Amino acid sequence: MSLAEIADVVGGTAHGDAVVTGGAFLDTRTPEPGGLFVAIAGQRADGHEFARAAAEAGAVAALGSRPTVLPTVVVDDVTAALGVLARHVVDRLPEVTVLAMTGSQGKTGTKDYLAHLLAEAGPTVATRGNFNNELGVPLTVLRATPETRYLVVEMGARGVGHIAELCAIAPPRVAAVLNVGTAHIGEFGSREAIAAAKGEIVEALPPDGTAVLNADDELVAAMAQRTVAAVTTFGSGPPGGPPPDVAVSEITSDELGRQSFELAHRGSHATVHLAQVGTHQWRNAAAAAAMALAAGLDLDTVADSLADAVPASRWRMEVGERADGLVVVNDAYNANPESMRAALETLAGIGARSGRRTVAVLGQMLELGAGARDAHRGVGAHAAESGVDVLVTVGPEADGIAEGFERAGRGGVSIPTAGRDAAAEWLRHNVSAADVVLVKASRGAALELIAEDLLVSEEEGSTT
Repeated sequence: MSLAEIADVVGGTAHGDAVVTGGAFLDTRTPEPGGLFVAIAGQRADGHEFARAAAEAGAVAALGSRPTVLPTVVVDDVTAALGVLARHVVDRLPEVTVLAMTGSQGKTGTKDYLAHLLAEAGPTVATRGNFNNELGVPLTVLRATPETRYLVVEMGARGVGHIAELCAIAPPRVAAVLNVGTAHIGEFGSREAIAAAKGEIVEALPPDGTAVLNADDELVAAMAQRTVAAVTTFGSGPPGGPPPDVAVSEITSDELGRQSFELAHRGSHATVHLAQVGTHQWRNAAAAAAMALAAGLDLDTVADSLADAVPASRWRMEVGERADGLVVVNDAYNANPESMRAALETLAGIGARSGRRTVAVLGQMLELGAGARDAHRGVGAHAAESGVDVLVTVGPEADGIAEGFERAGRGGVSIPTAGRDAAAEWLRHNVSAADVVLVKASRGAALELIAEDLLVSEEEGSTT
């Protein structure tokens, strides 16, 4: 699009002339050659000041609230204009199918599975990382080209109405709600309020679309009443109740927690062997399978492709092995009570099957509101009940986890530490080849640094 065309679409003023042939980007470290640099004047930095660096990185134009050294479309509200531009572009791609998903946890893992499945059927563009907000969604859309057949969009929300706004930017034809948990409950106030927000994604579907709903989550299953689209359910199903449309059964795990299960759909069955680690992986895979089936893929293709899927996003149940044999499970990207419990169960399972001592290195969970202390205690109790041998908590913000672990009285060792450096120092001297270590916390804790340190450091023997 020419700069004049972009200005006309977003209601801005063109300063200069250029033709944009690439995507849009915010960060000059991840440029789009021939692309549109989006200059946001934020509280900590003013993107307009980085326009020259963006030009050197390959941008040919900018979208901003004032002129820059690049040819610039000037608008009053850059974020709103970016959304308008993305909607204009997606409407010009009649061959593309938009598939969107939301949920309290599992969005990125499910998105990665789905993108892998759909890439087998045609050119696919998917959300990078967790670019799932009012900036990330349009940036994802603007990477699509006329050749794109599938556009996979992860959508997050911090309040009622947010997902409806994202759906207005990228209207889905297939939309999934994975679960309603307690992530961001401090902002919403209750699971019911979270469900009200998450359900906006199925309300946005057209009559010929498909809502993909988790049959094992009552708040999600109830969203079938909120859509005019067809409904496909996925999960293991309630005991004694009717099976979901995409049903999972006979779940087993190998020594490292890689799952296998039976997948059934419309009378057909297939066996799935996953390469990724985690007790929650079957749910992510089943959700992705249900979405891919709704998009027209067949069951055998889906099952075969799931077996080939490897993690596309960093620090999510990422398994590494040190030269001496120490196993490190790096799940440090983010955390909430549900994902903590799933990761702890995976750790305990690996320990039970491999005979290794289990060490959980856990940090703070953010955005839990008034119930944060109790939520942290609950995670600690779950660690103890799961049979974790050693709990290392990182920083005073995670003291509640240690408290819950110790109160449970299951005999494990609790090691509270003052922070990331102290935890890393303790681990260097106290874990060995006979251990498996899980590292997990909310993003702000940056515990991936501990996992990386563990994989390059080696101290013989354990003193605990």
